[in-house]
Amino acid sequence: MSKPKVIVTIAPTGGMATRKMNPNLPTQPQEIADDTYRCYNAGASLVAVHARRPDDEATCEPSIYTRINRLIRDKCDIILNNSTGGGINGDMVRELPNGLWEIQWEERLKGMQGEGVEMCTLDAQTVIASFGGKEILVATPPTWIRQIAGMMKERGIKPEWEVFGLADIVQDVQRSLNEGLDDAPHFINIVIGANAFQGALPYTPKLLQTMVDHLPAKTVFNVSAIGAAQLPAAMNSLLLGGHVRVGLEDNLYYEQGVLATNVQLVERLVRLVREMGYEPATPAEAREIIGLRPLR
Repeated sequence: MSKPKVIVTIAPTGGMATRKMNPNLPTQPQEIADDTYRCYNAGASLVAVHARRPDDEATCEPSIYTRINRLIRDKCDIILNNSTGGGINGDMVRELPNGLWEIQWEERLKGMQGEGVEMCTLDAQTVIASFGGKEILVATPPTWIRQIAGMMKERGIKPEWEVFGLADIVQDVQRSLNEGLDDAPHFINIVIGANAFQGALPYTPKLLQTMVDHLPAKTVFNVSAIGAAQLPAAMNSLLLGGHVRVGLEDNLYYEQGVLATNVQLVERLVRLVREMGYEPATPAEAREIIGLRPLR
């Protein structure tokens, strides 16, 4: 009998961490592509791409996404998943009159415009993120969810639904699926342990089990846990029938006090996936699991 296949996602950069936090963080297109290729060789089949400006601050500029995507595709067939969340600085934010900051919707939509993109993140919630003394509004009301999901469907882009809590699953995602905004199978990324986000849930096995229990029918799910929760939540995801993600976007450390590299995190996770009796999916296998078109 063949072993069950598990999609290993690498999230190399994100839109929040800085090189001061971990000098191994790749931020520029060639760095991101080179790091992604190392992770692909280690067993990753999907990359969650965030773009950065030349000054390392966050952007969803299509030309930068296109550059990253082309550099990665020149090296390997890993699945390209571009962010429409952006980040907490750079082009993405503006200050509001009430003292809050906001990640700008118009900038987020640009994340779909990079050439070569196969998937994009779709935040199915409105939250406040607290970073660097700022409270940053990440607003995705129902009408905007419909807008971005519809735009993805028109472009042939598969959404990766980002959920932080139970209401995101049973209300916002389910409503969108009921309206036909995403064809099955649905790919849902459960983000857990994101303590900087108001309304997000801490990681416990019971809370993760509850979220999985309420996923829509015909769902393929992935778990992204933040910080020290990353590894135990990944193992928990395997036991629940899900897929796994690691990377410096979510966790800067290999162990307490020891900074990580992306390839170290992937190598360890792949080793444990195999020890648990599974096999990392190839990009072609991952596309079939998610329901993506094969690469030409």
